[in-house]
Amino acid sequence: MNAPVRILGIDPGLRRTGWGVVTATGTKLAYVDCGVVTSDGDLPLALRLRELYEGITRIVEAFQPDEVSVEETFVNKDAQATLKLGHARAVALLVPALAGMPVFEYSANLIKKTVTGSGHAEKVQIQAMVKFLLPTATFKVADAADALAIAIAHNSHRGTHALKRTHAPVPGMSALAASRIAAALARG
Repeated sequence: MNAPVRILGIDPGLRRTGWGVVTATGTKLAYVDCGVVTSDGDLPLALRLRELYEGITRIVEAFQPDEVSVEETFVNKDAQATLKLGHARAVALLVPALAGMPVFEYSANLIKKTVTGSGHAEKVQIQAMVKFLLPTATFKVADAADALAIAIAHNSHRGTHALKRTHAPVPGMSALAASRIAAALARG
């Protein structure tokens, strides 16, 4: 029997970063929890990013995932919005990497195709399939449902050799080195 793997899915956003945790035993999925980390839109960008960093850190510490999956940046016509999303996404990648967890990235189209069968599915379709695949899941906002979809997609793709492992822990980097980097960042 396969050992259970706890997967954290993150849907990055500057205003709301969705997160969802599932436990996978082979192809069987179990819902653990989900929610959003928010930042105060009235604060300067640096403080908003700090709020996201602290929130995601709490999630990582509370759930201790074995693997983390993050949605890749969706580039739209608004360059400023894309750049801000990139900042939030960097925080979502950094926190688990500093904790020594492997981080995997997936495009929005691949996530949608994996979960719904269509790479251009609407949010309502994604939420319906997440609810179907995780019947005990309760989510109040689409960002949390999207994060669960990211975790589900990762479970479907985690065994393939096509995964990009560019954000896996650096070989030879000890937990002590990672904690020193985290402490230096916390000191500012």
